[in-house]
Amino acid sequence: MNRGGSSGSGPAAATTTSSPAASEYRVCSNCRKVLRQQVLHEGIWLRTVQSIWKPMNQDKRIQVSQPLTRGPSAFIPEKEVMQANGLDERTHLLVEEYSTSGRLDNMTQVMSLHTQYLESFLRSQFYMLRMDGPLPLPYRHYIAIMAAARHQCSYLINMHVDEFLKTGGIAEWLNGLEYIPQRLKNLNEINKLIAHRPWLITKEHIQKLVKTGENNWSLPELVHAVVLLAHYHALASFVFGSGINPERDPDTSNGYRLIAVNNFCVCDLANDNNIENASLTSSNFGISDSLSELEALMERMKRLQEEKEDEEASQEEMATRFEKEKKESLLVVTGAFDDEIVSTSDVSRYTEDPGFGYKDFARRGEEHLPTFRAQDYTWENHGFSLVNRLYSDIGHLLDEKFRMVYNLTYNTMATHEDVDTTMLRRALFNYVHCMFGIRYDDYDYGEVNQLLERSLKVYIKTVTCYPERTTKRMYDSYWRQFKHSEKVHVNLLLMEARMQAELLYALRAITRHLT
Repeated sequence: MNRGGSSGSGPAAATTTSSPAASEYRVCSNCRKVLRQQVLHEGIWLRTVQSIWKPMNQDKRIQVSQPLTRGPSAFIPEKEVMQANGLDERTHLLVEEYSTSGRLDNMTQVMSLHTQYLESFLRSQFYMLRMDGPLPLPYRHYIAIMAAARHQCSYLINMHVDEFLKTGGIAEWLNGLEYIPQRLKNLNEINKLIAHRPWLITKEHIQKLVKTGENNWSLPELVHAVVLLAHYHALASFVFGSGINPERDPDTSNGYRLIAVNNFCVCDLANDNNIENASLTSSNFGISDSLSELEALMERMKRLQEEKEDEEASQEEMATRFEKEKKESLLVVTGAFDDEIVSTSDVSRYTEDPGFGYKDFARRGEEHLPTFRAQDYTWENHGFSLVNRLYSDIGHLLDEKFRMVYNLTYNTMATHEDVDTTMLRRALFNYVHCMFGIRYDDYDYGEVNQLLERSLKVYIKTVTCYPERTTKRMYDSYWRQFKHSEKVHVNLLLMEARMQAELLYALRAITRHLT
């Protein structure tokens, strides 16, 4: 919805009147209540929305969770994160050494539930943003802003607006894409493709960027830009998937910074937020006891391991199972997302073609693209060497980060100890790649259906493909006996799987351009 303009169409749009403020209102696509959309201080915003929403729902007696400003996450109790941080001096040392902001921000606090991974993450991010590389420092932060804007991630945008200015960026560029150099504008197309439909990237897109006269990109610069884009698209998934709260700002009178109120309603923060989504009200959600769900999952893991030892499926059977899983993923999260997300002007100024989003690549009757066989272009054998050759050392840092999250384990599942979780971690990682059309010949995709319940699939697809639509109910709906730190581990796996998928498609296109 444009400010001061006519209303949008469709069920999520609000009817405007002659009043100048009329276009500041919209209807929540989840609970259908009228919301005021404007830039407010965080605490004021919560009270404003509550005052609009609560009287209309008194009969439901919905218990609203704590305001967004309490703790680093809206999904995780503050004390759980604080206890972990208070005991771990290593986290504070890492932040001192590698944080570009120089403070322990909310995102890092939540990530620090896994300190081993955090070190790999901060080292690679610091290298991308601060160490010697093809791109000037202000460009790096502006590209981060452009990437985060694809998912309307105000948290990351605010963070990098500050960093952009600190590193000498031109303030006028923050007025929007029309104020930036043509060279940066040329990244818009590849930004939206990598973010939402990376399978559409071709060598022609690469050629267009490296052969545009005075505004051309060198290959090292382009690889640096692609790494940044993929990193911040995936990081937006982590921010939304973990319910990261906005930062407190010491420079404002009440301690909170101005943020763009985006697509959130109080219903997203309530334990019962009334999402009209059949996927979340299936037999897997809210009926069976969560403890028995845990035991059933462990039993399935044990059975799959025994079956694997007895007899392996044929290549033909595994290919069939992949195609089946790929098609079934289309049925996950469909009806709930009919409404178009409306950007606030603070975010939309950094995006071109904001309506362009994830589209199931294998929908029946639509464009049918061949499956990306991972063995034909792997990270280990192809992507790693290309990225390292054109952008020195980043390949080593990314590889360490991918391996760290994939192999990270404490051999626990909820209250159970001495558990081998390899099978579960691989299913999570490979399911993300499956949604992007990437198939591993040596993996039996029948395991995905056995190990990932429907409510977890809903969560994975939302966080990976539509992170800005993630709600607390989705987070709460799966693995209800598991610790929050284990769910954060899931988010780390989803983030890195998404980043690797985006890089594989983009780097394959660059390789084809070179050959």
